[in-house]
Amino acid sequence: MALGLGVLSLVGLSLAGGIRRAVYVIIATLLMGAVSTWLGGTALARARRGGTARPRGAIGGTILGIVGLAFSAIMLIVFALFWNELSAYSSCLSGANTLTAQRACQHQFSQTIGNELRSLRPGG
Repeated sequence: MALGLGVLSLVGLSLAGGIRRAVYVIIATLLMGAVSTWLGGTALARARRGGTARPRGAIGGTILGIVGLAFSAIMLIVFALFWNELSAYSSCLSGANTLTAQRACQHQFSQTIGNELRSLRPGG
């Protein structure tokens, strides 16, 4: 069970489509990663206490859960920091009908992210 949830937490991150849906998908994968880590950890602890063999997939589920948890948390932090920029980029892309317009949206997005990162630097 832990291994399956760990895999789902990583695969789920690739399914984050639009910006609004992505937030919900990231929260769901964050929860799946946490549950996977908890299930794998408790299964390993119970096996150690009982002196039995490790359950199949417990170590893999714990590791994948931790990785999924870390990636989800990082993505959630990035979304929180750059929500306005990501929303503007998404709105720009939804109205861009040509390749030139899409490139203009990408250029505008990189400029705003660059400005935001420069303002976050200490002393900048």
